[in-house]
Amino acid sequence: MSNQIKNIAILGSTGSIGTQTLDVIRWNSNLFRAFLLTAHSNADLLISQAIEFVPEYAIICDQNKYQEVKEALAHLPIQVLAGHQAIIDTVTHPEIAVVLTAMVGFAGLEPTIAAIKAGKDIALANKETLVVAGDIITALAKQHGVQILPVDSEHSAIFQSLVGEDYKSIEKLIITASGGPFRGRGLDFLANVTREDALKHPNWVMGAKITIDSASLMNKGLEVIEAKWLFDVETDQIEVVVHPQSIIHSLVQFRDGSIKAQLGLPDMKLPIQYALTYPNRIETNFKRFSFTDYPNLSFEKPDMETFRNLSLAYAALKQGGNMPCIINAANEVAVAGFLDRKIGFLTMSGIIEECMQKINFIANPTLTDYLNTDKETRIFAQNYIQQLPSKTLQF
Repeated sequence: MSNQIKNIAILGSTGSIGTQTLDVIRWNSNLFRAFLLTAHSNADLLISQAIEFVPEYAIICDQNKYQEVKEALAHLPIQVLAGHQAIIDTVTHPEIAVVLTAMVGFAGLEPTIAAIKAGKDIALANKETLVVAGDIITALAKQHGVQILPVDSEHSAIFQSLVGEDYKSIEKLIITASGGPFRGRGLDFLANVTREDALKHPNWVMGAKITIDSASLMNKGLEVIEAKWLFDVETDQIEVVVHPQSIIHSLVQFRDGSIKAQLGLPDMKLPIQYALTYPNRIETNFKRFSFTDYPNLSFEKPDMETFRNLSLAYAALKQGGNMPCIINAANEVAVAGFLDRKIGFLTMSGIIEECMQKINFIANPTLTDYLNTDKETRIFAQNYIQQLPSKTLQF
């Protein structure tokens, strides 16, 4: 590995992935430098991160927090900027080597495109970027000679299993799912779950949006769509298997019947570090997995009738065009509605399905079409929630 320190831009440094990326940088300051830190609105954490890591740039998306951040960092040689456009402009900086995209949702799309066009390798934690516009992103990456290095534990597992392999020899990708906190529960139970119930993930510590997605299995649906673009496979080559222990992070089955998998304790710092050091591995002090601690690893089929989001995601991927963009936008609005206690848990699937039926389908969308689809879907979904009868608003 080169002795030159690698400058890392962390888009979403105050979220779960962002803070764990800074852990990796803190432990390997001889290899990495946090060059750019961004936050949506968490000014306090962005300030403390910037004081510790002294990046070249600190960007707060929320313009109302700009003065607070600027004043707090005035004594340091850090350029403080504000707004989404500032992120798009700054990720192209010639000294940045890797852009780690950990922004939540659709917001990560345009900064990722700008970074790819500037020739930056992408450590991708923002799966929505590929869900929304996988065709455009993968074509751009190829055009600009850019690597897309997956940070999601499942896609990192597949990526690690494919090192040295010909992607054409893939027969099937098997993506594992913990099943979330409601595995095995029926519709009667799910009809009454609360925000607090859904935020208790059994294995992973994540942000609120991804935790709700995990509980509804939409996270797995988004991962299926992401896998299609990352590994250039067809929809029917991607299988989801529920594995409650979250030790096998995903598997690849090859044409000869052989299966390769990547295992380890649930810890996002490992896939984050691998994306930053690829193709090298560096020593860690992470807790090691022992088979004797887990004598029973179990597997089952996902219940796609109860957890309809997963089947909706498969349907969207099969249809193609702007349909994955529609389900992503609808899901973001639905999750926000559930977190704000405006709708029940099961209503989220209904909103997504309604958007799939009502929003204009475009078979071969341009980037402008994707941007318009996202906007149109959000407006429709928000209006749909507002018009729901009051009995659905008890959560």
